[in-house]
Parts: sequence; structure tokens; C-alpha cells
Amino acid sequence: MGNENHFYDELLVATEDARNDLLSIPFIQQGAAGNITLESYVAFLGQAYHHVKHTIPLLMACGGALPERLEWLRVAIGEYIEEEMGHQEWILNDIEICGSDKEVVRRAVANPATELMVAYAYDIIQRGNPVGFFGMVLVLEGTSVALATQAAERIEVALKLPEKAFSYLSSHGSLDVGHVAFYEVLMNKLDNEADKQAVLHSARMMYKLYGDVFRSLPLATLTGEK
Repeated sequence: MGNENHFYDELLVATEDARNDLLSIPFIQQGAAGNITLESYVAFLGQAYHHVKHTIPLLMACGGALPERLEWLRVAIGEYIEEEMGHQEWILNDIEICGSDKEVVRRAVANPATELMVAYAYDIIQRGNPVGFFGMVLVLEGTSVALATQAAERIEVALKLPEKAFSYLSSHGSLDVGHVAFYEVLMNKLDNEADKQAVLHSARMMYKLYGDVFRSLPLATLTGEK
């Protein structure tokens, strides 16, 4: 069968430096420690809304653009769509529970960094190889598994917020563990070198672009750390 059985592992190794760069961003470090203010948490949720609302349209666009030889991947995208439906509304509800106006967030314009990340995802599908979209999946789901549940628990305690203010973060920490296992199986089924390279390239780009989203957020900590 060759190396295709191990592509997921190769992908992790090849993107380790980019992943470490993302995880070293001060906002992520402080968030994982529970050391951010309510304003910073709500700002994070606001930008999350503005990219998560594109998840279903992106998955649908990717599925529609795949060639017939990847029909098995199109079927898998259908499963992803069912899982991801409506998650942007969870984020808005979390924002409301935190005391902010979710409709203001819904109508707001995304930060430039968020808009650029989303635009790049559409561009991969429309102009490049649609399989490359799975580079974005690696970045978003892998990052949430690593950080989301821990961050939610610590921010909840630090800010004395109700558990229901963390439906987005908490669900994605636990939910995406299963998603990553599913993703690993899919990546290991890829047998076309161009498809693999498209995923690798877009993953590296997405680590930078997603990092820029966090760099664009206002970081205010509870302890005055930077």
C-alpha cells in the first residue's frame, strides 16, 4: 500500500513547527491558563462566530468540487456537515450568557485576520485543489482538542461564569476527539500525491492565518501578564 497509510502521521510531523508557533501565541497561552478577562473571552467568541458560520458552506463547496474518484471523501463530508450544523448559534448563545448582545456580534464585520482566513479557505476550494480544505480541518479541530476543554474549565472558574457560557469551547474539546480519529482515517486513505501536498500546504498556511486571528484579539489578562 505504500506510505499513504501513514499520511496523517507525516502531516503532523511536517506541520509541527507551524503548530508550535500557533500554540505559543500569548492569547492562546493565557486563555489555556484561564487568565483572560471577560472582554477578551467575548472577543474570541465573536471572531469564532465569524469563521464557524462558514463551516457548512465551506464543507458543501468542498464536497461539490471533489472529483468522482474521491466520492468516498464526499460521503465523509456529508457526515461532517451533520455534526457541524448550527454550531455558530451555540457561540452566539454563549456570548449572550456572558452579558453581551449576540445580535450586535451577528451583524458585525469580522476582523481582517478572520476574513482573510475564511477567504483563503474558499480560495483553496475554488481555485486550488479542494482536498486542500482538509488542511483547515486539521488546524481547527486539532487545536480545539489540545486546548478547548482545558481553557473552558479554567476560564469558567476564573470569571465565575455559568457552565452554559462555554457550550462552544466545551463541546469542541470533547467532540473533536472523535472528529480527529475520523479525520485520521480519511487522510490515510488519500493515495494521490497532489492531494496530500494540497492538504500539507494549506495546513501550514492555516496555522499562520488562524494564528493571526488570535493575534488580532485584544488580550487583557486577570493577572496583568502579557
